[in-house]
Amino acid sequence: LLGGCETGSVKVTKGYKLKARWVVHAVGPIWRGGEANEAGLLADCYTESLHAAAELGAKSIVFPAISTGAYAFPINDAAKIAVSSITSIKEQFEFDRIIFACIDAKNYKAMHHALKAEGAVT
Repeated sequence: LLGGCETGSVKVTKGYKLKARWVVHAVGPIWRGGEANEAGLLADCYTESLHAAAELGAKSIVFPAISTGAYAFPINDAAKIAVSSITSIKEQFEFDRIIFACIDAKNYKAMHHALKAEGAVT
């Protein structure tokens, strides 16, 4: 129904029965060994999501670990990219909260390590 979406891009829908007002759908890259601009495309997912949410007037946003499941992006690399791409531009926006939703302990550990390395947590 959305007419497709290019890798690294986003499209927005209503939240419908979710508690969220909107859902920003980001299409992450399939891991191909790191030689197909996967890192850049993944960073684009996060930055484009922030831009889309800000345009809607959102004050908070929640991110999953994009591309780390079926698309096999290495979780530690993906966490570093997620955190660095968001922290590099977050000051441009007025979000009250930016949340990383971690499906399991492995994702939590990778994300916490990346946030700590960026100085975002102690």
